[in-house]
Amino acid sequence: MEQSNVQIQIRDANAGEQEAIHTLTMAAYEQYATLMQPSFWAAYRQALLDALAGTGQVERIVAEQAGKIVGSVQLYPPTMSAYQGSVMTDVAGPEVRLLAVDPAIRGRGIGKSLMLECIKRAKNSGYSVLGLHTMNAMQAAMQMYERMGFVRVPELDFRPMEHVIVEGYRLDLAKSTSTMA
Repeated sequence: MEQSNVQIQIRDANAGEQEAIHTLTMAAYEQYATLMQPSFWAAYRQALLDALAGTGQVERIVAEQAGKIVGSVQLYPPTMSAYQGSVMTDVAGPEVRLLAVDPAIRGRGIGKSLMLECIKRAKNSGYSVLGLHTMNAMQAAMQMYERMGFVRVPELDFRPMEHVIVEGYRLDLAKSTSTMA
């Protein structure tokens, strides 16, 4: 993969960028369609669409390169569930959801940069933890989260369907040194 010297800018999304974020996120998550049971993929795809269309106090953060949105993530405040219909028992900190990077330019640190921004925002807001949920199909993301210091918290897992576990992870922000080199 060719490396680009064009800088990535991490910033809040603008109101007019919703369509670009939607297109990017769906393209990034499309790879999981073949890894999931068709009935689960249909439900998961709808959950993605619902989250992308949602309103509220969610922080929508984007990575921009040469005027194009190449990554995005949503940061939910602890007062708002990132997953409709699921009961979260630990609301000590914000929750990361829908981390997406343009599939054509993965491996360049864009996802990591977006996660570091979420960590910085959570710390600056005085929270002690940052949470997220993921699935086994998302191995590259899971590895990145673990390298950044996120640890599994099985008591935060939930099951949207039989035989499907969405795994909970937390980062202790007091111990975090995630400015990672």
